[in-house]
Amino acid sequence: MSRPAAAQTTPALLQAVARSQASRVAAGFTEAGLTGLRPGHAQLLIPLLSGGRRVSELAEQLGVSRQAVAQVVTTLEKGSYVERVADPRDGRARVVRLTALGLVALRAMRATALAVEREWAARLGADGLGQLRDLLTTLLDTDTDTDTGAGAGTGAGSDTSA
Repeated sequence: MSRPAAAQTTPALLQAVARSQASRVAAGFTEAGLTGLRPGHAQLLIPLLSGGRRVSELAEQLGVSRQAVAQVVTTLEKGSYVERVADPRDGRARVVRLTALGLVALRAMRATALAVEREWAARLGADGLGQLRDLLTTLLDTDTDTDTGAGAGTGAGSDTSA
């Protein structure tokens, strides 16, 4: 039996909200006819919006191993969401880039995220949603400062993340 929401810690509540929204994103994939995708794949797809990237670059940006990124890329490649092509700067290397289907997947994620934001705005009011965004951004900036020791966290990807 789970604990009532009021008795949970704030990090536990954030995780519960993230899980509930991940299931909505997954449902959006199903509705759009997209198979083999999980909401977590957005972390790899979003950086590709700016163009092809090497697996090592993605791994560094995401803070995970190259092997982990390569495994996800292989999964996404099998689903035709990404492709590996020769790096135009160095023909010996390969870059991962979005396919047309990968863009469709990102649009589906974004549409679901925007629908969730509209629902939250209806429940919290525009001011409440704005306060929530400000608080979450502050927490992300603080986490970035702590993780990197830098003074200017960005909450990276806040404009394009699903």
